[in-house]
Amino acid sequence: MRLRRILLWAVLVIVILVVVAVAVAAYLYRPMLRTGTGYAAHNACALTFLADRTEPETDLPPNPLVPYLRTSIDEAEGTASVSLLGIAFRQTAYVSEHGCALGDRAEGAQHTSPPPPLLEGGPEGIDLPIADSPEGLGAALDEAATRDGTRGVVVVHNGQIIGERYAEGFGPDTRQLGWSMGKSVASTLVGRAQVEFPDADLDPAATALRPEWSDDRADISLDDLMRMTTGLEWDEEYDLGTPITEMLFDQPDMAAFAASQPLAHEPGTFRQYSSGTTNILCDLLHERTGLGPEMAEELLFRPLGMRSAVLEADASGRSVCSSYLWATPRDFARLGQFVLDGGEVDGEQLLPRGWMDYATTVVPADGEPEPYGAQWWTNSAGDGSPTHLPMPEDAYWASGHDGQYIVVVPSADLVVVRTGFTPGATIGGLEIDRLVNAAVESVD
Repeated sequence: MRLRRILLWAVLVIVILVVVAVAVAAYLYRPMLRTGTGYAAHNACALTFLADRTEPETDLPPNPLVPYLRTSIDEAEGTASVSLLGIAFRQTAYVSEHGCALGDRAEGAQHTSPPPPLLEGGPEGIDLPIADSPEGLGAALDEAATRDGTRGVVVVHNGQIIGERYAEGFGPDTRQLGWSMGKSVASTLVGRAQVEFPDADLDPAATALRPEWSDDRADISLDDLMRMTTGLEWDEEYDLGTPITEMLFDQPDMAAFAASQPLAHEPGTFRQYSSGTTNILCDLLHERTGLGPEMAEELLFRPLGMRSAVLEADASGRSVCSSYLWATPRDFARLGQFVLDGGEVDGEQLLPRGWMDYATTVVPADGEPEPYGAQWWTNSAGDGSPTHLPMPEDAYWASGHDGQYIVVVPSADLVVVRTGFTPGATIGGLEIDRLVNAAVESVD
């Protein structure tokens, strides 16, 4: 009898210890686990409702959580929920006309249904007629299309599509996620807002940008936001539980989260690639223009005729300019053509003259990345140093996670778009320069 009581107490102690251990582990790993379920929930929502794709797990990069995630889609309610083993750390993404938002629908949304495949109304925008491919380009396109994870390739010359390729299951009308190509959209939106809202105080030298920045952060300028030289502490590593993943997958107001970070460097002296910085930039645009989550659509997508484009908002109704840009490859090419043309559409100047010179000029700073302009990557630092990649020196590009690129070559009147899902890819690793150079040679 006594032995039985001892055994019962032993079992009870073991159970208590296990429960305590599980509770402690859940507390310690909660941020990591919630960012994991948040990523998967947003991914499932966006692919289901924005891209009309039925296997969202194909876009989840490898990580140890994936086998233990359980996903539930409610098409009637417009939601996607993901939990760990169906019981813990559940996150739900809600669709609206402004895309998918974690935790709740975007503030300011009027609908519980997704945006249509093509936005209705608005001007015709930039027309990209299809022309014959020049000799020599076809082989380069075929080679680029076979690279791991490539889903779309479009080449535009003289405002005409001279070649394109698509992977099976994708086509000219398939929305794809541009990830950080949205940063270049943010830069372009600043220029658009300067034209449309001349009294909005969007001088790059402007400081004291947020009321809570009453300390040394008051010295951060709009130009610092554009060039990622704010000095704010940040970690852009896409690991579960880092600031970038916590912001994207576990924060209802991403700009406020990013703006709450302390200074790690004097503003203007150190370049730190930061998606948080871009979201602060777009939050400022919302405030100064008075526009809600429809901002990108009204200022940019409709005038350019980017009828597939969606820049998603978070639950606060602020645009996630750092990361959540969706469009077809042809519409990404329209953006490239727009900046190549210096912001002119049908004879109307929609960007300040010289805006792209500003956006693609590198200002020296410690840190990285280099060469980097104002939310656009450049092939030349402008100081006589060797070009970044073996392609035309005047090339510049928008770059997105997993291998998304819009490369603009003004000297060749050329735009090259590549979309895909290639985790860890770089522009050099994907040999985008080979395709660009082949396109340049074919039209020379």
